[in-house]
Amino acid sequence: MPGVGTDADVKPGTLLVAAPTLYDDNFRRAVVFVIHHHEEGTLGVVLNRPSEIPVHDVLPKWAEHSSEPQSLFVGGPVDQRTAICLAALRTGVETGELEGIVGVNGPVGLVDLEQDPDELAGLARGMRFFAGYAGWGKQQLEGEIERGDWHVIPALPEDVIADPSVNLWGRVLRRQGPPLAFLATHPGDVQLN
Repeated sequence: MPGVGTDADVKPGTLLVAAPTLYDDNFRRAVVFVIHHHEEGTLGVVLNRPSEIPVHDVLPKWAEHSSEPQSLFVGGPVDQRTAICLAALRTGVETGELEGIVGVNGPVGLVDLEQDPDELAGLARGMRFFAGYAGWGKQQLEGEIERGDWHVIPALPEDVIADPSVNLWGRVLRRQGPPLAFLATHPGDVQLN
């Protein structure tokens, strides 16, 4: 299927969009933002799994800088005691010029949570906080992509801070055009159709 992508297309700043037939509870209709990808494995965060836990309860000094709904998102099933923050930077702000933000791709950076939030907050148009991450070992993701579990799609900076009331999974698929756009209406379980 055109637009599905291969492991060679995966790089920091791409999205892994779950196929409608991926039924794993951790990744059903998930949109994963890839932070690191290299020969030894891949690490990313699920963008569309908000939790009920306020950022203030875990990272009080960062809470006021969190994009709405100001709750932690479940970044994935691995090490959910680890907090990760991604920032979508304002136009003209370069990650290479900043202390405390490591560039991932374009205007999206990984925030060092040991930094003073007030020094970084004005540079970002939004920040999202995650508990845990999604990870794949050497060649594991490649096998899942070949099996058809994931579509590799370029990310937009606003995907990182998308309001959870928006169906991010469907929106990302629709903007790809046919044939991937048609998957946005897939019922998941075809027996329910």
